[in-house]
Formats: sequence, C-alpha cells, structure tokens
Amino acid sequence: MENEFIKHRLNLNRRHFLSKLSLGLGSAALGSLLIPDLFNGVNKDGTAGKDLGLPHFAPKAKRVIYLFQNGAPSQLESFDFKPKLRDLWGQELPESIRQGQRLTGMTASQTSFPMVGSFCDFQQYGEARAWVSSLFPHTAKIVDDICIVKSMHTEAINHDPALTFFQTGAQQGNRPSMGSWLSYGLGSENNNLPAFTVLLSKGKGNGQGVYAKLWNNGFLPSAHQGVQFSNGEDPVLYLNDQEGMSKAGRRKMLDNLAALNQHAFEKVGDPEIQAKVAQYELAYRMQTAVPEATDLSKESDSVFEMYGEDSRKPGTFAANCLLARKLSESGVRFVQLYHQGWDHHGNLPNQMADQAKDVDQASAALIKDLKQRGLLDETLVIWGGEFGRTNYSQGKLTEDNYGRDHHPRCFSIWMAGGGIKPGMVYGATDELGYNITENPVHVHDFQATVLHQLGLDHEQLIYRHLGRKFRLTDVSGRVIKELLV
Repeated sequence: MENEFIKHRLNLNRRHFLSKLSLGLGSAALGSLLIPDLFNGVNKDGTAGKDLGLPHFAPKAKRVIYLFQNGAPSQLESFDFKPKLRDLWGQELPESIRQGQRLTGMTASQTSFPMVGSFCDFQQYGEARAWVSSLFPHTAKIVDDICIVKSMHTEAINHDPALTFFQTGAQQGNRPSMGSWLSYGLGSENNNLPAFTVLLSKGKGNGQGVYAKLWNNGFLPSAHQGVQFSNGEDPVLYLNDQEGMSKAGRRKMLDNLAALNQHAFEKVGDPEIQAKVAQYELAYRMQTAVPEATDLSKESDSVFEMYGEDSRKPGTFAANCLLARKLSESGVRFVQLYHQGWDHHGNLPNQMADQAKDVDQASAALIKDLKQRGLLDETLVIWGGEFGRTNYSQGKLTEDNYGRDHHPRCFSIWMAGGGIKPGMVYGATDELGYNITENPVHVHDFQATVLHQLGLDHEQLIYRHLGRKFRLTDVSGRVIKELLV
C-alpha cells in the first residue's frame, strides 16, 4: 500500500513540476512545451489528450481585470430600464410572472409583493442606444466600448453560494477560482509577479463578506492561489526581509531551504514541497517587482483626475482600479477586485446612489486608460455582481423608499476589451424585469466565454481529483459566440 501511495505521488510530480515552471516561463514558453497531461485532458473521442497544447488556440485576450460588485447591484437601477414598473407602482406582482419562483427567507413570509419602478432616470446612449441610469453618468459615456449583457442568470439565491459560483464554478467551497485556473493553464507573463492577485475595497452601502476561499487554489497546486494585496505600507504582507538580513543572506537561506526541501521530496514524493519552494522563490523575486508595480507616485495628475479624487486614497475602489491597470500592464494574468456594499434590501435609493458614485467614474476610467495605452484589445474587463434584484419591494414600500431582494432569474453585467464585441447590448428581459425573454447567459456560459477569449477550451481545461475530472464549468457551459468580435 505504501509503495502504491508513493508511486501515485511521484506520478503527480510531473504536473506540479510543470506548474512550478509556469511561474518562470510564462504562457508562451509553457505553451510551446505541448505537455499532453498537464490538464489530465481527454479528446472528444474519449482518448488521452495527446494533442492538447497551451493555450489551446490563439487567444484574443492576454489577461483579465474583474471588477466584482459584491452584494449584487440592482439591474433595475443600472442597465435594465423598465418603465412599465413605474406605471404599475405598488401593484401586486402577478403569479403568472413569478411562476412559483423560490424566494429567500427575507421575503418568503411577505403577504404582498408590490412592484416598484426605479427611482432614477434612464437615457439611451451610444450607437447601440443602450439604456443607462442616471447613477452611472461616466459609464454612459463609454457604452460604445462595452458590451452590456442583460440576460445573466444563476441557480444560487443567496450571497455566499452565488459569489462562490461565479468565482469557482460551484456553489460549494474548496474549488479552484477562475484566477487559479488561468494561472494553472497559462502561467504568468511576468515571473517576478504572481499570475493572480486580489484587491479589496468597501463602499458606503450594506456589505457582504468576502472570504479567502474565493481566491483559493482548491485542489490545484498551491502555487496558483491568489495573492491578496493590502492597502497598507506593505502591499504584500511578510514579503520583506527581517531586520538585519541582507539580500545575500536571504539568497543563501533560500538555497539551503531548497536543498532541504529537495531531500524531503526525494523521500516522500509530495509535490506540494516543490510548490512551496516555487512560492519562496517567487516571493524573493517579488521583493523587487512589487514596489515598482504598486507605486502610483509616478502617475500624472491627469490620470488621477480621470479616475477621480478617491484614486489618491489607498484601498478605495478608484485606487484599486488604477492599481489593477498597473498590475495588468506589468503582466499579472488575472487581477480580481471585490467591492463590497451592494446588498440593498432596504433604503436602496440612498445607498445605491452612494455606492454607484464610488465605482462609476473609476470603472469608466479604467476602460479609457487601457484604451489610450493600447491595452484594451488584449485585456478583458468584467463588471458585475453575483445575481440581480427583485422587481418588487422588500419590506414596506413608500413614495421615496424601498428595497429589493435577491433575484437570480435575470441580471446585468458588462464586459469590455479582450475580443468582446463593443457597443452591444445582448439579451433581454420581460417588461416587468422578472424573466429572460431573449438570449439567456448562464454563469457557466459566461465562464466558458472568458476562458475562450484567453485561448482555453473550457471542456479541455481539466484536472483529475478524487477520481473525477473537474473543470471550471463543471459539466455544462457554452461559449456565447455572439459576444465575440
């Protein structure tokens, strides 16, 4: 039994060793190796994936910046204008529309479901005549550069499983995040920086928790876990040498540690030992690269003005957008921003107005900044939350106040760059904003499309774990080709 265990661990070593190489080689070099079993892939006929290459085909995007609006912004106050709801203000949601949909525990006990239209105004913008609310005036100016998807849907109805679903492809935890999958599949463009970084911010609205499991590597090698950057004096904690340790001393310590770890690996064959060595080496290289990549002091006043005054304040959404541009420009494959504060069960008019003000200018500035630097075509930018909001009021409805509960049946996101068709509105919902009527896009469809733009076939990006083949899109998902240039 012991020999079989060691044999199994040694068999895994080749894949993990290549994962280590990916940190230093980057996607182009790693792809040229044409390793067939890195993904434990299979061909369409069920044979071993001997023809798998990395990437699987020519990518349209090199990297991703994901502006995740944690808490679920209301589509009815952002990009899905429903004037009919204003006409039916206070009237009961028809059962023929609801069709027995599952509700959260927060509104399931309500005896009344009064419909409520948006408090804010909408206008049409751009060549596509896209509807954008008055809460997003800066986004309205870039509608010809973005693609608004109004027909997203999910099965998850509560925050944690819905957020986890978007990030990992499963509602349960302990699965690799999208950034980890991309790190594993493509490696890093810069061997002095991690392939996957995470930035956190919080707005003025009601927040939902953000947990480290969302940037976890799951069952993938630990070298592919996301690296959280802080807004303090040290962007990456515990990266700098201890007081009194020289650079030469640090190098000697790492060499000796690597030798000890290699000895341990030869005895037990645990690939995580080599993954840890790779992380130590990356941390050593990051000591020089991180300060430069996170230094905003050289940005011009005009750049700060474009992103907004908050971009001068570390830890704000605006500052993180600017930092995301720098990290992406430096070769970080996947930059994940989480902005908390969108959970508007009550007092939505006040809270959402403040929350939108936090993100609108900086989100639009990121698109403009990437575009003027010639980086938008190769950078896929995503903006959106984990589900939508109901067309009826949660709690008491008054003339100037209301809330909206969770609504997984339909909601809106937008994407830009990276080969996504600009100036487009995709999908549609009914006149009451409750059900999708045209071109539904499931979470797995969205994930498959993102991977496709980076040159990865979501059906071939596979990893064997516990006797099963896992992938980001689980057992479903299709590339939405209508969204692509």
